[in-house]
Amino acid sequence: MDVKIQKWGNSLALRIPKNFADETGISEGSSVEIKLEKSKIIISKLKKRKKYNLNDLLEGINKSNLHSETSTGKSVGNEILS
Repeated sequence: MDVKIQKWGNSLALRIPKNFADETGISEGSSVEIKLEKSKIIISKLKKRKKYNLNDLLEGINKSNLHSETSTGKSVGNEILS
């Protein structure tokens, strides 16, 4: 399918035909990744990221997966407490 590139501010815009949007699940407000591969523009719909809840994550901590402190070397700067 041939489509025309249009000016949008200082950028260029491309209209996605409805049947392409329907088939890929892209709709207004969708997040997409755009990348170049061998001089071709590839547009891919991004999956929604799972939202994590701190309380749910903390509930998963138990004695078998709790690790001890890890040394990162000698203290430098303002992290040294009196």
